[in-house]
Order: sequence, then structure tokens, then C-alpha cells
Amino acid sequence: MNSAISLIQDTAPVLLAGVDFGAGGFDGELEELALLARSAGLAPVAQLTCKRKAPDAALFVGSGKAEEIGVLARDSGALEVIFDQALSPAQQRNLERALGLPVYDRTMLILEIFAQRARSYEGKLQVELARLQYLSTRLVRRWTHLERQRGGIGARGGPGERQIELDRRMIGDTIKRTRDRLVKVQRQRATQRRQRQRRDTFCVSLVGYTNAGKSTLFNALVKAQAYAADQLFATLDTTTRRMYLGEHAGTISLSDTVGFIRDLPHGLISAFKATLQEAADADLLLHVVDTANPGHSEQMAQVQQVLEEIGAADVPQVLVFNKVDALADLERPVAWQDAYALQGRELERVFVSARAGDGLAALRELLSKRATRRAAESGDCANAEQPGDCSIH
Repeated sequence: MNSAISLIQDTAPVLLAGVDFGAGGFDGELEELALLARSAGLAPVAQLTCKRKAPDAALFVGSGKAEEIGVLARDSGALEVIFDQALSPAQQRNLERALGLPVYDRTMLILEIFAQRARSYEGKLQVELARLQYLSTRLVRRWTHLERQRGGIGARGGPGERQIELDRRMIGDTIKRTRDRLVKVQRQRATQRRQRQRRDTFCVSLVGYTNAGKSTLFNALVKAQAYAADQLFATLDTTTRRMYLGEHAGTISLSDTVGFIRDLPHGLISAFKATLQEAADADLLLHVVDTANPGHSEQMAQVQQVLEEIGAADVPQVLVFNKVDALADLERPVAWQDAYALQGRELERVFVSARAGDGLAALRELLSKRATRRAAESGDCANAEQPGDCSIH
């Protein structure tokens, strides 16, 4: 499978731009966009923010601010400009003409990171589909230099097909082939889920904002070696392991899923439906929260929004407030477990440090109680397999 064209230059110095439309949730310091850029291998060298009541139809930021961005880009040596919001194809094209530099938006940046990080066949297919769908709307921006070609015999033959029309048709064919391949993989994953359901395995999925520490927690709980790093979207592919909780609770299935983020492109939600389905089909969600992040309340709200979009809003949740070791002494919890009200629901909460191992015993005990209760309700008290590895990709 040929991967989609990579548009963003690795290690390029970039200028970050953001617009506050007064709707709330605006990252005035562009910290998350900077993290995304570094995760993609880019080097932020300057940033600019402004306020507007509404996006400018042609240039998103207006002609005056676009000129200011161009001056700052030249002064700082930036070779690309990245906006924290989604741009329409026309806005992107007009900005590139005005600035004389490549311009990308948050959606393209996230797609680029996903393309770099996908490892499994399914993950690569999902990224390929999302990137192709994104690029198909921007062909007019990338191929405007190509002229109408002539067809027929001789120089005076009838007009041929525009190159852009050929490119659009080729991308359309590739999207169809990629979607067909992805459907086959989704069927295989659905079969694997049905097998687990027939075994009546208690299924737990880790969800949460990207870089909350899900993979580190996953490794600590099941002694696995899943990739974990202090960066956004370190893990894209769902990994599942068995976790033995004792004679009464037996063995559960624990899955590590892709992290969520603010303004996650809808194309990615659609393309990653099979991967995110692990969360929708789970018996319990461990919602991992970066306790040390000052904006963790907003991040929790974003996770809840994505869960609702994938049909997992009603799945029981336990909040796992991670990274307590990064808190100041006066900010650390007085108890490892308590209750937390989230969007009208009273949820159990456990404080842990996946890296240091603090609070993991309390979390295992909570999982054991949930699994034992589920086994008692189903009448299956014989679910006590030996621990093993059931990696699923």
C-alpha cells in the first residue's frame, strides 16, 4: 500500500498562528499546537495570536493580520505556517498566495503525526483513508500549475481531461480501495471481539486525552512493553492483553487505545471507528487523566465529547487521575480513592502514578471487584484462566 503524499517538511522551522473567536477553550499560548508541531518533528520558532468575531472568508485572519504573519515569518526564518484551527481549502490557498509560504492547519498536522506513528496494518489503512479524504478537497491548491491537456490525434485534437480531474479520479479510486481493505480488517476485529464476548471476558479499555499516560499505565498493569513516551499520540494502534486478577475475579481483557484531543478531525473519528470501537464495546472504561495538567478539566470534557460521538458515552467509567508524583506536596490527594462528579454522573476515582507505581494496588483491587461483580451477575465464576498474552492488531 502506497502511503499518501507527505506535505509537511520534517524539522522545518514553523510559525504558529491562532485566532480567538471568543467561543471559549482557546489556547492563548498555543502550547498544545507547539507540542503537536514538535511531535511531528517540526521546530516552532515564532507564534502569533489575534482576536476576531468571525473568520475572514478569504484569508481567515484578514488581510492586515496576514501581512503581519508574513513579516513575522520572514523575520523569524519560518518556512511554514500552521494554524490552530481548521482552514477551508480556499482560505489555505489564499493564505499561501499572500504569504508565499506553505500553510497548514491543525487537521493536517494531526494527520501527519498519525501517519508517522501508525504501525499496524489497520492503523496505516485508517490514516491513509483520512489523509486521502483531506487531500481530495485540496487538489486545486496543489495542482494549479497544470494546464488543460489536449487529446485526440494531432495538435488540434479536442480538449483532453484536466490533470486535476485525473488526480481527483485517482485519489477517488485509491480511497475506495483503501476503504474496502479497511472493511475487511474491521470484520476480523469484530470476529475477535465476538470471540471474547463468547468467552464472557470482562473487557476494560483505557481512554483519555493524549499524553495522559495511558500506555505507561497499561505497561504497569499487565507488564507489557507497549511504546510509551512523553509526546502527543505516542500510541495509535490498539493493543490488548489479558490481566489476571486472582481466583475470584479471574482474567480480564485490558486494551490501550488511541488518545483523544481537542478538535479531533471528524475524518479521523470516522477512519478510526474500528479502533475506537474497542472503547464502545468495553464493559468498563478507565478514563486516564493527567492530574498535573492545569487544563485537565477541559481535557476530560473533550474526552467525554469524543466518547459520545463514538457511542461510548453510556459505558461505565472509572476515573484514573495519573501523574500524582508530578504534583506539589500540598496538591497531592489525602486518599487514593474517592468519588468525582462528571457531567451529572458520580464516578469512582483512583489516584495513581503509573511511572512510580503509586496507587496501582488500589486500582487493581477496584478492577477485581468490578470483574467479580460482573462474574456473579452473569453466573460465570469459572473465568479464572492463567495469565497470558493475547495481543490483537
